Amino acid sequence: MADTITVAAGDKIRCDACPVMCYIKPGAAGACDRYANHDGTLVRVDPHVVLERTVSHGGKLVPFQASGDWDGKIVRQPELFVTAIGAGTTYPDYKPAPFIVSSEVDGVDMVTVVTEGIFSYCGVKVKIDTDRYLGPETAIVRADGEAVGHVTTSEYGSQMLSLGGVHHLTGGSKKEGRVTCDTLMDLSNCKAVELTIDGGATVVVQAGKAPIVNGMAEERMRVGCGSATIGMFAKQWHGKVDEVVVVDDHITGVLSEHQAGKLLDIADTGIKMKGRRSTPGRYFQVADPGTGWGGTNISDPLSILGPFNAKEARPGLTMLMVSTTGEHASYYVLDEALKPIETEMPADLKFSVERIQENCEPALCTVLFMGGAGGSLRAGVTDNPVRLTRSVKDALTRVTSGGAPVYVWPGGGITFMVDVAQMPAGAFGYVPTPALVAPIEFTMKLSDYAALGGHMDFVRPLSSLRDSAEVRPMPHLPGRRA
Repeated sequence: MADTITVAAGDKIRCDACPVMCYIKPGAAGACDRYANHDGTLVRVDPHVVLERTVSHGGKLVPFQASGDWDGKIVRQPELFVTAIGAGTTYPDYKPAPFIVSSEVDGVDMVTVVTEGIFSYCGVKVKIDTDRYLGPETAIVRADGEAVGHVTTSEYGSQMLSLGGVHHLTGGSKKEGRVTCDTLMDLSNCKAVELTIDGGATVVVQAGKAPIVNGMAEERMRVGCGSATIGMFAKQWHGKVDEVVVVDDHITGVLSEHQAGKLLDIADTGIKMKGRRSTPGRYFQVADPGTGWGGTNISDPLSILGPFNAKEARPGLTMLMVSTTGEHASYYVLDEALKPIETEMPADLKFSVERIQENCEPALCTVLFMGGAGGSLRAGVTDNPVRLTRSVKDALTRVTSGGAPVYVWPGGGITFMVDVAQMPAGAFGYVPTPALVAPIEFTMKLSDYAALGGHMDFVRPLSSLRDSAEVRPMPHLPGRRA
């Protein structure tokens, strides 16, 4: 079925499903191979997946659960869940996990195996919501002057850091390993850490808090790229201003050239943009990255414009220039020489800038701990560690960290990530090898545990832990880091 507007051009039709705006001849598909011209009608090549239609055509579905009423929880668990925080470790590796606890859930015998893993092979992935330039990709990230990681890719309104890993923990100097361990532990325990980036900024990172870049607290994450902002707010600008430029380090949007402007019959303004033109109304590389307008290095937005075309521009033409967060905005009117003159912004345009700000998410830092549950840790669960790995991959065993859900990577091993903000306070510790100590729990049916060669002789009922002297807070000891 057709699901987008088309424009005929001879025997071709024009697709507006994306900014490329392909002209597609009969019987052919567009550049994306997703839309095609079928007898003059634009159609989606791949079928729309609907459960009922799949069943009616003999397709198979994957059930959420085998049977019974679903209460909305992915995995059912007892009201009292035993975490591995404070449980102790399996070192020197051959010992069973400190607690292997059985319980009954909806008439099914379950077992949870808990241990505090010692992770030399671990790190954190940090998502920092900001358009401000933190540093070049692959630049070294330092704490206390020591290399602890690097800058990775820039994502949608966020900068990503990869910190830790075995090379920083064990492959450098003793100080580098110690500082890396301290940095990972503080970040994982939701404490603030100051990081400096070679060739870039100084940033204070704390899970669940706004980043502080070069001493300035970030307030909001951008509403979208410049092109997306045009699409979102074009109707609100229609009839109130002749031209809008949304300044963005990645994709700067121009209303009159953008498809949204074309569909609203916004006239050409003769505007001339610097940078590399992508598709209509979308420009790359209008300026270098920085901490100014829209994540660029500019403080004067007019610096990204060339002279207006006198054949299309006119004196009195109005223009709004705004950043993707609404933090920066200016209003201009062309004079007799077709030069933009900054003028007091009308109230209705001030409202649209405030609407951009309102639609921005609060800027936050997200910290994901990432570790690999290796052979020694798995040996605390079963005499045949590979069976635990297979059980996790087959979704027979649920992995948690401090009770928080984790993402287990596909492929070999049990490599998992967990949002530290969802874990109890103080869940992470360290050993001076150096390595982090992190909780990990494996929950499965008791029968499955027996089948994978679990330490059945060490299984104990959940009731044995209630008010047990074995479960108590760790006292504060001299020299012990909190």
